[in-house]
Amino acid sequence: MKILTNDNFEHEIGEHAGIAVVDFYADWCGPCKVMAPVLEEVSKKMHEIKFAKVNIDDQQEIAEEYDVMSIPTFIIFKDGKEAGRFLGARGKSDFIDEIKKYK
Repeated sequence: MKILTNDNFEHEIGEHAGIAVVDFYADWCGPCKVMAPVLEEVSKKMHEIKFAKVNIDDQQEIAEEYDVMSIPTFIIFKDGKEAGRFLGARGKSDFIDEIKKYK
């Protein structure tokens, strides 16, 4: 899973052709910790989609740019542009269903 920073966000997401899912999280966030293994498992099943993470404490500029007000927030990008988002912890099948809406 790619860790995104101010230095690589545009290259990894903005220039990406296809679907990318970005997890906005923090190390201290309980629901974020619950979602980490779900995200990892889904990323191994959905190879055609890029999965990445942004630590909002370390990369506040990115979080502000995308108006991330609560975590975890998952933003789905299609061809470098935000296509949708969903918030909070959820089960693996719900997580996959959310992503499939944008394929």
